[in-house]
Amino acid sequence: MLHLQLRVPRHRLPEVTELLQNDDTVTNVAVFADGYAKPPGALVLADVAREGANPVVAALRALDLHHSGSIMLSEPGTILSDAARAAEAAAPGEPDDGVVWDVVENRVRSESVLSWSFCSFLTLATLIAGAGRLLDQPILIVGAMVVGPEFSPVAAICLALARPRLSLLPGAVRTLTVGFAIAVLVATPLWWLGHLTGLVSAEQAASGELTSFIVKPDVWSLVIALLAGVAGVLSLTTSKSGPLVGVFISVTTVPAVGTIALCLGAGVWSEVGDAALQLGLNLLGMLVAGTVTLLVERVVWSRIQSSGKAGAWPRARALP
Repeated sequence: MLHLQLRVPRHRLPEVTELLQNDDTVTNVAVFADGYAKPPGALVLADVAREGANPVVAALRALDLHHSGSIMLSEPGTILSDAARAAEAAAPGEPDDGVVWDVVENRVRSESVLSWSFCSFLTLATLIAGAGRLLDQPILIVGAMVVGPEFSPVAAICLALARPRLSLLPGAVRTLTVGFAIAVLVATPLWWLGHLTGLVSAEQAASGELTSFIVKPDVWSLVIALLAGVAGVLSLTTSKSGPLVGVFISVTTVPAVGTIALCLGAGVWSEVGDAALQLGLNLLGMLVAGTVTLLVERVVWSRIQSSGKAGAWPRARALP
């Protein structure tokens, strides 16, 4: 179940309460006529089945509530209620499979902003990956993959293309490209200083059988990236977030960027191109697979919710 908290202008209150009360996937509706003081408005609370949230939110949007009032969705930890169980039973599909597009969009939009923290984590991940390649330590490569935050803008690009929400595209592309550029620009001089002081040698930077996969892009690089893209998008759109960590440690994006910075600093020019190709293949695979997965989910859930099992929201069905 998802929890709805609405700020409703007084003139919209009868319509909103009627909409919520007439939908079988909504329960625990509470209305406080003067619940908000700034801005003024009625406070309406309700619980909605995750699988039925899209048409409910779309109908509220059709009333312009996201502009004249506010719509807040949150996920309570536990609800003990027969009425909530009945609302879930009235919704199509399974709760774990439900895709709430507004929640997904809000998440990728906020996590794909080019911020100080994003650049910091990406730079640290790049340095750790470079050290992993230098020392030929796969455990450091895995650590760098987990630290790297680059999947969020990748997911935002996929959503921008599949939803479509083209307003997401410029910011996500900027975050990804500028973030990688900053990470390389910071890491490369540090590896260069290490090379000048004798801590880093060109031979070390260009050797290491355990981490050589970073500079050996092949068809399996693309295959793994495709699978990771599917898994990553599914973990973002459903309530199963655990597999997202597996995505982080399966694609060679941050390790490739770390190797590029290491090779540039140590003067190993021959491996820069291979690492860049590895990066490109992984990004391409995730973008293609993630976009296709979102398109499939959009079509499937649009058909499920138009089957009549998710309640009577005629205006919502026009907004898959």
